[in-house]
Amino acid sequence: MAAAVESVVVVHNVAKRHNVGTLARSATAFGVAEVVVVGRRDVSAFGSHGATSHLRFRHFASLALARAYLKDERGCDICGVEITDDAKPVTAHPFSRSTAFLFGNEGTGLSQKECEICDFFVYIPQYGGGTASLNVTVAASIVLHHFGVWAGFPERSREGNKFIVAEKPQGHSRGLYSADSIEAVIEERKMRKENACDILEGNGSSHQESNGLDLMFTD
Repeated sequence: MAAAVESVVVVHNVAKRHNVGTLARSATAFGVAEVVVVGRRDVSAFGSHGATSHLRFRHFASLALARAYLKDERGCDICGVEITDDAKPVTAHPFSRSTAFLFGNEGTGLSQKECEICDFFVYIPQYGGGTASLNVTVAASIVLHHFGVWAGFPERSREGNKFIVAEKPQGHSRGLYSADSIEAVIEERKMRKENACDILEGNGSSHQESNGLDLMFTD
């Protein structure tokens, strides 16, 4: 039997740390299997409304390490959400298998390094002339919803005017991230020496998980 199609969110270089919390809320609503945090891990869970308890997290020091995990271990395509010359409208659902979505910085969009790890790009069509772009969490919600429609994710049951929230998984403390590896420590030191300007930086590995997201999230 073929493996189930899944979606993954990659968090890197988000300028406003509190956006990660609202991004996690959208990720939970639209069936995201995992959130991959690249770089610093002191992101904020503000605005998540408890959603981080229902998500699995992994942490990596660099885009290269994250890409290796997504491609080699998860078998994902990496989709950049950006208006590029070859970007396809997300409404066309140009997906073929499990996909990891990389969203651009709120002000500058995807960097050259971020674009280099992407297999393809999608953009969100706009129909009004009052703004040039969308907030990253709004963009993420639209894209993740379209992927869920394409993948045929089953709709969550409702009760009254709300969707039913699942019970918090046992032993699941705000998610999971990978423990440190030698390669990740080296990468972290390199990043610090270069005084990297990325908003998110830190260390991680793709081979182990732990319940240490209290170290990752600040309220």
